[in-house]
Amino acid sequence: MSTQNKIYLPNLIGKGYKDYWHFKGRFRICKGSRASKKSKTTALNFIVRMMQYPDANLLVVRKTFKTLKDSCFAELTWAINILGVSKYWECKLSPLEIVYLPTNQKIYFRGLDDPLKITSITTEKGVLCWLWIEEAYEIDNEEDFDILQESIRGKVSKELFKQITLTFNPWNEKHWIKKRFFDKKDEDILAITTNYMINEWLDNSDKKMFEDMKKNNPRRYQVAGLGNWGVTEGLVYENFYEMNFNINDIKNKQHIVSIFGLDFGYTNDPTALFCGLVDLTNKEIYVFDELYKKALTNFKIYEEILKLGYNNEVIIADSAEPKSIAELKELGINKIRPAKKGKDSLNNGIQFIQDFKIIINPKCKNFLNEICNYTWSKNEIGKLTNKPIDNYNHLLDAMRYAIQSINDGDRFSFK
Repeated sequence: MSTQNKIYLPNLIGKGYKDYWHFKGRFRICKGSRASKKSKTTALNFIVRMMQYPDANLLVVRKTFKTLKDSCFAELTWAINILGVSKYWECKLSPLEIVYLPTNQKIYFRGLDDPLKITSITTEKGVLCWLWIEEAYEIDNEEDFDILQESIRGKVSKELFKQITLTFNPWNEKHWIKKRFFDKKDEDILAITTNYMINEWLDNSDKKMFEDMKKNNPRRYQVAGLGNWGVTEGLVYENFYEMNFNINDIKNKQHIVSIFGLDFGYTNDPTALFCGLVDLTNKEIYVFDELYKKALTNFKIYEEILKLGYNNEVIIADSAEPKSIAELKELGINKIRPAKKGKDSLNNGIQFIQDFKIIINPKCKNFLNEICNYTWSKNEIGKLTNKPIDNYNHLLDAMRYAIQSINDGDRFSFK
C-alpha cells in the first residue's frame, strides 16, 4: 500500500473495541444495542485482518442468504471504501463474494437456508479460518451452530489463527448463546456487550433519541439502548411467567381442564406436542410438558406420546396433515382430531390466548424459547404488522390448536 493510503485506525474506529479488535481466541462474541457500531467495527476489523494475513479467508453467514447483500456485504464494502483501499478489492454480486486482488483471498457469503453450500466451500488460496455470523440470535438451534463451526477446520500457520465471530442485537436470556458464551468463563471466549454510549460518532439528535427512550420506554431502553438481554418490542404474548409448579396442585383446582395440541414437523421443523392445564375462572394457562423433536415419523410420534403417557388424551392436531392424523389414530392415539382452520383462525386464536396469563414450568425450555421470540412481523419500513412471524411457533401453534377445545365448548379432564 502506498503511504497516502495509511491512516491511524484508532481515529477511524473510535473507542470501546480494543480487546475485541485484538482478540485471537476461538470465539469472539459481541452483543450490542442499536448504534453500538458493532457491525461496522467488525467489518473494518476483517478487512484490515485480510490484508495482514495473506493466507486467511472469511466466511460470512446469516440465517437467510438474501439478507446478506444489504447487511454484511454492504458493511464490508463500506469498510473497504472508508479505509481507502478499494483499488485492491473486487466486490462481486454474482456470485456474492469479495476478493482481495493482490493475493486472491476471498470473503464468502452463505445462508443457513442452503447448508450444502456452506459445507462445500473450497478455498483457492490459503485456508478458511474465520467465520462471522451476523444477527447470530437468528440461529435458534445450537446444533445448527455446531455444524456451522465445523466449516472452520484444518491446519493454519503459526502466524494465523482460527476464530468464529458472533454479532447480534440482544435478545432473550433463554437463548443458547447466553449460556454457552456469556455465562461461561473460558480463555478461548471473549464475550462483550456494547451500547450507544461508546459510539462517539453519534450526533445530538441520535443521543436525544436514546435519552427520550430512557424516559418514555425504559423497557425498550434496557435492550435497544443499553444492550441488555430481553425482547425490545412486538411480542405476541406478553403476559407469561416462568414458575416451578406442582402439577397435582393445579389439576385439583376447580374449573381446570387439560388441553393437548400437536404440530407436525420433520426435517427442518420439529414435531411439537403442547401439554397444558387451563383455569377458566382465573384465565390462566399452565404449560407443564412438551415434546419437541425433529425427524420423527408418525410411528415415532406415537412412541413418544405413549412414553409421555398422553395417548388417551384428546389431542388437537394440525389439520394440514390428515394422513398423519389418520395413521396416529390407527396406531392407538384414538382421541386425536384435526384442528379447525378458517379465515382469521390464526389471529382469532392468538386473541383468545392473549386474555390468559401463561405460567410455564422451567422444564419446558423449548416453549420458553419460542414465547420469548414470537413477535409480530414488520413491514418493509420496519413497522409492526398484525401478522406474527413464521418462526418460533411450533409449540405456540400447537397451543393454539389445543385451545380450540375450550373455544368450542368441549371439556376434558386430566387423567
